[in-house]
Amino acid sequence: MKPIILSVLLILPLYVLSQDAQNQHYKIYSTLLQKQISLDDIVNNMNKADVLFFGEEHNDSIGHVVEYTLFKKLSEKYPGKTALSMEMFETDCQSVLNEYLEGFIREKDLITSGRAWPAYKNNYRPMVELAKANGIPVVAANSPVRYTHIVTDGGLKNLQQLDKAALTNLPPLPIDTATGYYYEKFLKIMGGHSAMGGMQIYQSQNLWDATMGWSVAKFFKAHRSYKIMQVNGGFHSEEKLGAVAQLKKYASKARVLNIAAYADDNFNNPDWSKYTQMADYIVLTDTK
Repeated sequence: MKPIILSVLLILPLYVLSQDAQNQHYKIYSTLLQKQISLDDIVNNMNKADVLFFGEEHNDSIGHVVEYTLFKKLSEKYPGKTALSMEMFETDCQSVLNEYLEGFIREKDLITSGRAWPAYKNNYRPMVELAKANGIPVVAANSPVRYTHIVTDGGLKNLQQLDKAALTNLPPLPIDTATGYYYEKFLKIMGGHSAMGGMQIYQSQNLWDATMGWSVAKFFKAHRSYKIMQVNGGFHSEEKLGAVAQLKKYASKARVLNIAAYADDNFNNPDWSKYTQMADYIVLTDTK
């Protein structure tokens, strides 16, 4: 036992040091003030909010360090009143996730039965382990991928064919299809109507958004004093559209702040014409 404890004590300072070394590779800005702020500023501002959306770039390693550090600070500021909600786990895996957090199953079982993302160990494991060690709830927020495939193949209407047991993993039907600016923005990302390949692709996006918004809303309504950090790909919460807008439909009283993280070589001098509307806060990283 002593050698194991010694190994942990030796590794932990190195991990903390690696985080400190990363600090020079990212900067955080308030888009309202257009000035640099700290993670502590965001955590302190959560006293006036309920949900903090962190819109990440999935392959940005520096961004994941920031994400973990923010979650840790949030849990320390609001002990026993913090929750993590994740796009990276699907709603029908909630029981598996709970079993792991409670110490009933192995991590190997979480990864296989919980259908963890391929990059789980590098990118998301630190947050889940922090939650496990501190008794922090983790919400499996995303739509099961098999239902997303149903929508991609035949549209949202096909969800009506699912039985009652399946529908417990989804928001109440029918799922709203957002129109207007969000749709135009989605088209631009996809390369236009011809490249998108049909309305069903956009409806799948709306299913992801709605399921994440609904998952956060359910937890919010049951735990009104908690601070919830929702982690998802950036497009889902940029400009408080997507999952943020869906959350507000299911829980209009939820107070939301959002973060958008981007890799940007000019992270010392933001181009505010690009970022002002994206989020309350932006995290710019230098991935070199």
